[in-house]
Amino acid sequence: MNTSEVKEYLTDFQEKALPELVERELKVDETGRITSIIGPRRAGKTYFMYQQMKEYLRKGIKKENMLYLNFEDPRLIDVSFKEIRDIIKLHWQLYPESTKEKLIIFVDEPQNIKNWEIAVRALHDEGFKIFVTGSSSKLLSREIATSLRGRTLSYLLLPFSFREYLRMKNAKFEIERLSSRSRALLLSHLDKYLEFGGFPEIVQEENDETKIRMINEYFNLVVYRDIVERYKIKNTGLIRWLIRALITSFSNEFSVHKYYLTLKSQGMSVSKNTIYAYFSMLQDVLFIFALQKFDYSVRKRELTMSKVYLCDTAFTKIANTGRDMGKKMENVVFLELLRRNPLSEIFYWKNKRGEEVDFVVVKGTKVKELIQVSYDVEDSDTMKRELRALEKAGEELRCRRKTVITWDYEEEGEVRFVPLWKWLLEM
Repeated sequence: MNTSEVKEYLTDFQEKALPELVERELKVDETGRITSIIGPRRAGKTYFMYQQMKEYLRKGIKKENMLYLNFEDPRLIDVSFKEIRDIIKLHWQLYPESTKEKLIIFVDEPQNIKNWEIAVRALHDEGFKIFVTGSSSKLLSREIATSLRGRTLSYLLLPFSFREYLRMKNAKFEIERLSSRSRALLLSHLDKYLEFGGFPEIVQEENDETKIRMINEYFNLVVYRDIVERYKIKNTGLIRWLIRALITSFSNEFSVHKYYLTLKSQGMSVSKNTIYAYFSMLQDVLFIFALQKFDYSVRKRELTMSKVYLCDTAFTKIANTGRDMGKKMENVVFLELLRRNPLSEIFYWKNKRGEEVDFVVVKGTKVKELIQVSYDVEDSDTMKRELRALEKAGEELRCRRKTVITWDYEEEGEVRFVPLWKWLLEM
């Protein structure tokens, strides 16, 4: 460890103002456990740490009682896990008043330090308040739970919700009193949100061509840093093929077995187990989410085909599959359900006749809500199909709360029809 460089790093952090940011809606509990923030790359995890620091400052806690360790900073890159305690001692030497209170320690990108969890675990056991975040490729919730042995609470941070997107754009609307002009402007924002997604840096960018280049850069980060480097994959062509197949299939069921047969018919030599492994890796890095079909039997759920959703609709640009508004709406609703229901489970429902309900929200053992997403319910056939599936699912699952999320159609009744923009802006 280069002591002079580390001192410079510590001083720079204390003297530098925290960046201005759009406040995220994710709330973390104030507990005695380590707080770990997981999420896709570029979702804003580091800025969420800054948000937590600002909250502590508002509560009257001095900045010198906070220690931020970013292990992607060149000045900390050669630090070993045993030297983390030496960094704390240097901080105390530079800011003696901080010895009077327990430090709040923010650890960013700890996976760059071998055996980092040993140091974090020891500091937690001494009573330090600790936040941990980093690349989803190496800092997954289940890895944290294993390495820190039940000392942590994990939270999922996704790219911007539509509410956060509008705040970034400084776009304010009186939802209950929308003029025709305001409504058109709001729908224009929603259209852009569906097209380019909610990654903070991309939302901030105004030029569409630059946005597309950024999306491609993010895609390459996922493929190479999160997948190829982490898992030491040699067949980079296959993983790219699989990712594109998944993007093409977003908001639909995806069969690994059928994909395997397709590759085999094209003369590609690959094992089915390899494809299953790659599919699992893409879930591990939070690039995709696999939604199980609902069944009261957990064993049967595991055997059913999953529907696939992307961590952000921006990636539809990669395979040019973003023209289907209904699919993008469904993907956005899925992500919003993840944000709103951290203590609930989400499934889809499908019967033997192929009738389907997009989302089944379950809390405990009870089905709380059935949700359909439909772009064009004004088409009579579409309306009948959506309502018939909801009715049958409601009878089977004994659920009365039924919602159809539309593009811009609204009606109250036994089944609630609500525009996507309105549903996304509800708290």
